[in-house]
Amino acid sequence: MFYRRKFYVVKNEFVENFNAHFNKTNLPNQLKYGSRLVGRWMKNNEDDTVEIFAIWEYDSYEDYLKIESMLRNDKAHVERVKNWYEKNGGKELVLKEYILQVKNEAIESTLENDV
Repeated sequence: MFYRRKFYVVKNEFVENFNAHFNKTNLPNQLKYGSRLVGRWMKNNEDDTVEIFAIWEYDSYEDYLKIESMLRNDKAHVERVKNWYEKNGGKELVLKEYILQVKNEAIESTLENDV
């Protein structure tokens, strides 16, 4: 199995919009191509930002790469994401003013045996 953590730091005033975008646009497309969502959580940082992160599961790293490629090549999905950014002032503005940090990283289990 391959696991990844997608992590964001988002300004408080943008959290509702950001979560709606995830639920309406990103989640359905990830699931469509075979990603498995373990869970998605958020934590108030008490500095007018919220940490939001998701854990995703794949059969292998190669499957993850294949799914990501299919997502990037899904013209309708890419257009929906582009439109969402444009509706919110453009990608550059959103990533400068509202989504302050983004990480996409592999994570590894510390257990000796799968539970």
